[in-house]
Amino acid sequence: MATQIEETLKRIQTSDGVIGFVIINSVGIPIKSNLDDAMAVRYAGLVQQLIATSMVVIKKGDPTDKLTYFRLRTKHNEIIVIPDKHYLMIVIQKPTGSRSPM
Repeated sequence: MATQIEETLKRIQTSDGVIGFVIINSVGIPIKSNLDDAMAVRYAGLVQQLIATSMVVIKKGDPTDKLTYFRLRTKHNEIIVIPDKHYLMIVIQKPTGSRSPM
């Protein structure tokens, strides 16, 4: 299983536009990343707050629903978050194309 995870992380890292990734545990501590430590901690803290708030909003709308994927796009980066029961994976990449958000 560890080999499969490492292969998946390598595939993500080599994808076009990917800047980096951070995997954090349930208390927000980065446990694996290809970013420098300061940047990994920064993304971990900010994204964990964002996801916690998003989960509250979702639960208030429908208590049976849950967050499965979160994507945030800015002018410079795109942040993709995949939450799990024990971990949170954050991928930072350069946005591709000139898609308009609406």
